[in-house]
Amino acid sequence: MMCRYEMSDLGLLHHFLGMGITQTEGSIFIHQKKYAFTLLDKFGLKDCKSVSIPLVATDKLQRDDGSEAADESLYRKIVGSLLYLTATRPDIMFSASLLASDWSGFEEDMKSTSGYAFSFGSGAFSWASVKQHSLSTAEAEYVSVAEATSQAIWLRFVLEDFGEEQTTATTVFFDNTSAIAMSKNPVFHQRSKHIRRKFHFIRDAIQNGEIDLVYCKGEEQIADIFTKALPKDRFSYLRSLLGVKSASTLEGSVEM
Repeated sequence: MMCRYEMSDLGLLHHFLGMGITQTEGSIFIHQKKYAFTLLDKFGLKDCKSVSIPLVATDKLQRDDGSEAADESLYRKIVGSLLYLTATRPDIMFSASLLASDWSGFEEDMKSTSGYAFSFGSGAFSWASVKQHSLSTAEAEYVSVAEATSQAIWLRFVLEDFGEEQTTATTVFFDNTSAIAMSKNPVFHQRSKHIRRKFHFIRDAIQNGEIDLVYCKGEEQIADIFTKALPKDRFSYLRSLLGVKSASTLEGSVEM
């Protein structure tokens, strides 16, 4: 990299902004193991039992569930700390975002959640889980792919600035055929006037060769881990597809 960019060789990187970096001959592992243990100690959770999934798929948050009022200041500190932990743990992105969207309740607002993940090489490097304002199921699906398209275009610009111009379209896998058809066929736009016009830039991105929308089966849709609580088996499967894993072969068994 020194031959290509202006930089100084300071040796192997081991720590950066609370993240640990372990480099091997063929891999680079990024983790926040020490940070996670610090959170458990800080908030008095060291003796809590561990769980295999961050949320129970059948549970729903309610504005009034009969429990005592929470300490709002402490709650915000915990959620803020969890959000930083998602820098290396995209598998807890949905649960952390769910708690940060509305700490007093979620079930009543009936808003859809969009999610996406972009991979480069062996794992994901950009992801999101955000609430949206949609008037219909069709709009919710279309808005989701629009947000992913916007991120894809921005990432292409970033790579071009690094001298890695993308000469082929970025493949975006989506599990809704109606939204894909709406993006590629202008006739559908007349039937979807309630969807804001700004989202119709997807068609231009397709025609310009910037993205290519490709259908994938729902069970293979990695973004589901960013939009809903999942059963253990499916959660573990999608987490593995994200590239999140335990570096059991490394000293200390670093958890990614």
